[in-house]
Amino acid sequence: MKRSISTVIVGVVCFVLGVAFQKYFVSPAPVAPAPVETTSAPKPERPTPAIQFDREPLWAYGFETVAKDGDTAPPQGAPTRNLRPNEDEAEQTRARQARGSRASYSLVDVRDGHNVIDWFPQDHPMPMPPIIKTGPAAGTGNTSRGCGSCHLPNGKGRPENAPPAGLPVAYFMRQLQDFRNGLRRSADPRKPNTNTMIELAKVMTDEEMRLSAEYFGAIKWTPWIRVVETETVPKTRIVGNLFLPIAQEKTEPIAGRIIEVPEDVEQAETLRNPRSGFVAYVPPGSTEKGKDLVTTGGMRVVGNEIIQGKTTPCVTCHGLDLMGVADVPPIAGRSPSYLVRQIWDIQQGTRNGAAVQLMKQAIANLNGEDLVAIAAYVSSRKPPRYSSTATMTLSAVSADTVSTAARVRPASR
Repeated sequence: MKRSISTVIVGVVCFVLGVAFQKYFVSPAPVAPAPVETTSAPKPERPTPAIQFDREPLWAYGFETVAKDGDTAPPQGAPTRNLRPNEDEAEQTRARQARGSRASYSLVDVRDGHNVIDWFPQDHPMPMPPIIKTGPAAGTGNTSRGCGSCHLPNGKGRPENAPPAGLPVAYFMRQLQDFRNGLRRSADPRKPNTNTMIELAKVMTDEEMRLSAEYFGAIKWTPWIRVVETETVPKTRIVGNLFLPIAQEKTEPIAGRIIEVPEDVEQAETLRNPRSGFVAYVPPGSTEKGKDLVTTGGMRVVGNEIIQGKTTPCVTCHGLDLMGVADVPPIAGRSPSYLVRQIWDIQQGTRNGAAVQLMKQAIANLNGEDLVAIAAYVSSRKPPRYSSTATMTLSAVSADTVSTAARVRPASR
């Protein structure tokens, strides 16, 4: 009975916190795309924050060695249809098929980021806008790649980049503005695709930003990450900040990391099949710990006192089903590598913007183990068939069950 009442108390407090945070974070006015700044005047450089490289979750960024001050990322190669001299020409030009698709493309086609292939046209809005298929009209060289080349035509993205499918239009456009205005970059200076994203945002027009936001926002997010708790993982190699297995046997200790690899390397990496998902290996017990942090923030009830946890429950802003509220983004079932990178970037001060300030407060006390746990749990959540976050309530919880004499005291740090 006492345990039941304690659970109810925690639920009510989380609900009240959610209401307060959403009033701060979400505008009560009808959601519309945030206005895009059109001025070309140079933005003042933001001071470079001191990065705690020694504490960086290297696995989330696709690195094995610690970065240091002065490190930079080499620019990514521009999209090209040139044959690779170290590969057989016939192999690069022969027609191939992705599993389940009727289309045929060669490796030259697959690698051409300026003319994005489309294995499954039925999986996204048609026609594919030019910004998604061929890139910004003003793009040249490295900025001539279509959004779909990295994030895939269905917006699922991959562990080394972002999954934009199903994101609110207003949120999506804010991210492009933040890239453009110097408010968002990677905490690991060696990560090249973040720099490419910044350059792309700078050459995109306001209309291209809107079209890309609406295109990806219209695509429903569906599960494609399988979370597995394990003590050991397959040996891997890193290609383009992505872990690729080099053996099937799990012989390497997971060592407190999350290792996210393709279910099928040929389909996901070679052919870039947007229906071929990933498996995320996570430490044993991490999803249960993550559930506690995500749903209660680590809050505890001792007697008639509520002992505050180390973080704000994720559900207070991202919704009870973690599918977002208004322009707060959905996070359920998304890449754990991406999720941890964003939390770490915010903690390190390289991801900013007005909407990020609340997140900074919520995640300030989280350590590396917490990030692993939160990402493991959030990524394991299956998006509901029809999200009803906006109307979900804790109707089963009655405020009458909570003593008005209950006091909240902060947890010891």
